[in-house]
Amino acid sequence: MTEDIIRTSHGPVRGERTGTGVRFLGIPYARPPIGPLRFAAPVPPEPWAEVLDARVYGPTAQRRPFAETTTIPEPCVPGESTLNLNVFTPVGAAGQAGLPVLVRIHGGGFVAGCSASPWYDGTAFNRDGVVLVPLGYRLGIEGFLHLEDSPDNRGVLDWIAALRWVRENIAAFGGDPDKVTVAGQSAGGGAVQTLLATPAAAGLFRAAISASGAVMRPQGPEFAATVSEFFTARTGVPATAAALRGLTDEEILALQDELHAPGSDRDALPMLVLAPFADGALIPEPVPDALIVGAAGQDIPLMTGCTAHEFNAVAEGETGRTLTDEIFRAPVLALAESRASRDLPTWIYQFDWTVIAPAFEGLARHCIDLPFAFDLLGAEGVDKALGEAPPSTSPTPCTRPGSPSSATSTPALTGPPLLHGAARDTHLEHRVPHGARPAPLRTEDLAGYGDLTTVAAPRRRRPGVSSSKTAGPRRRRGGGRAPEADRPPAGESVLGAEQR
Repeated sequence: MTEDIIRTSHGPVRGERTGTGVRFLGIPYARPPIGPLRFAAPVPPEPWAEVLDARVYGPTAQRRPFAETTTIPEPCVPGESTLNLNVFTPVGAAGQAGLPVLVRIHGGGFVAGCSASPWYDGTAFNRDGVVLVPLGYRLGIEGFLHLEDSPDNRGVLDWIAALRWVRENIAAFGGDPDKVTVAGQSAGGGAVQTLLATPAAAGLFRAAISASGAVMRPQGPEFAATVSEFFTARTGVPATAAALRGLTDEEILALQDELHAPGSDRDALPMLVLAPFADGALIPEPVPDALIVGAAGQDIPLMTGCTAHEFNAVAEGETGRTLTDEIFRAPVLALAESRASRDLPTWIYQFDWTVIAPAFEGLARHCIDLPFAFDLLGAEGVDKALGEAPPSTSPTPCTRPGSPSSATSTPALTGPPLLHGAARDTHLEHRVPHGARPAPLRTEDLAGYGDLTTVAAPRRRRPGVSSSKTAGPRRRRGGGRAPEADRPPAGESVLGAEQR
């Protein structure tokens, strides 16, 4: 096999060279979920002998955009083989196993989104020696509605199938199957939390990043059953695979719209009605309970956080701010503090840089951290979402926890992010002054060597912008935990900022 033709366990695939690596797009990790497999657990793909052309993105489960205008450009690619993934690997990495791997699960409220966005390109990760694997999965009714005659949480089963594919195949692309970090943002962040609470996913990844993660609250078999009953009451269609299997994509989406339509009759339902839930089997108990009260995920280093104003613009005044606090920030702090109280390796961050785009000027809103995390500020749609000429994110060295990165640095990530021991003096909000340049998230530092790291870059101070310190656990290039001397003291403040 050559560098751009790799043999997987199911057959050879041909990739396409980029400036920093080789990308393999639309590789199937399971058979197309059609016919009898539409609402079934994922099944490994049929082997193939001829080289599979993996130079274009594969079909997406998303059949229409999340909305008429979305922050992230996520195309709809037609086709049946929607259970596919992409592999971005550095130049010369194929056959040289040992690189860290970042498996990424996209957001979209569990009803939309895809892995084919230009915002999810792996060029910068490859530059920094990381293999990136974005994956697709079943959405909405097909992925998460409780059906009497089908396995629950089919989307979760898809994530596990993809992680098993990575475990079996990533070495051929230069990745180390023992250095896998699973990451996601928004619904993808909720997916990461769900996987931490799913025993069947144990051993498939060694670190986790939940960015702006959201899960169904409350969740449990009784709530899933209530959603199914509500679905039938509203649509007149039984919540069974037998009744749904033969419907077209358009008909399924129409039923989904009926389920989501506002009305007093849905006031008692969770906000996310089509999402992972505790079914008592695959997911034994509600994810928040499993992570905060139970022992789930305690052996996995976790980095979690959110932007400062996630949903502030969704509604006016205090209502929008309350949504941000209830859906994102309060759960982040609850999870981080619980893990810290048990001395579990945990990092917490808040992304504070505010956009200059007119529609959302002055807000660090939902999704705007992604172009910085992927170091893709020139990608399609970024200028529209962030404003023209967003700050550069060239890589910079890591800094010691609690030390100034530079006398002129202004971090977008407030800290200290590493918690050992109970967090105290916590506050919910801190804003970097509008117009301040953010520090980058260096891509290699998010990819599962051992400790997960946040960094800040030296930046020229602007008038009226004060200098600041950066906190973050230092990653050792040889892997493993950072020395004890490099960790913040137990009980250090989570954000240590004045609430505004």
